[in-house]
Amino acid sequence: MNAPRLVTHPGICNNTALRKAARRLTRFYDTCMAETGLRATQYTILSLLATRGPTTMAALADLLSMDRATMGHNLRPLERDGLVTIQVGREDRREREVALSNSGARMEAQSKPSWQKAQACFEKEFGKEDALAMRRLMVRIAQLELSVDQAIT
Repeated sequence: MNAPRLVTHPGICNNTALRKAARRLTRFYDTCMAETGLRATQYTILSLLATRGPTTMAALADLLSMDRATMGHNLRPLERDGLVTIQVGREDRREREVALSNSGARMEAQSKPSWQKAQACFEKEFGKEDALAMRRLMVRIAQLELSVDQAIT
């Protein structure tokens, strides 16, 4: 069996390149986080709640550039396992407020070293400055106001 060929050409599709890199990095973080029982996305949610405190589901979805349905899908196992609570919003009863439970706070703290290990390993391999530059570029991409109308003209 032949070894996979190393692809050095970046290709022409921005979306494909970005998604391919994201899938590879997510698999790596998930592997590092496996011993905690959390996936990287779940840890990110717990970490955001630990940092920011209770947050509406809509605000949390916006912070992670997810739609509400995807956020709900990601929160269900965390709620089921008692790591987060979801309650009717205090200010607007139509909203759902997500908060870290005591168990969730413990899980976030216990899982942080695995996440830090993934961060350190990636930065060692990719380069600390390149990792920072990549994150800055990703913030710019996430903030773009793209529309189909722009693509047509």
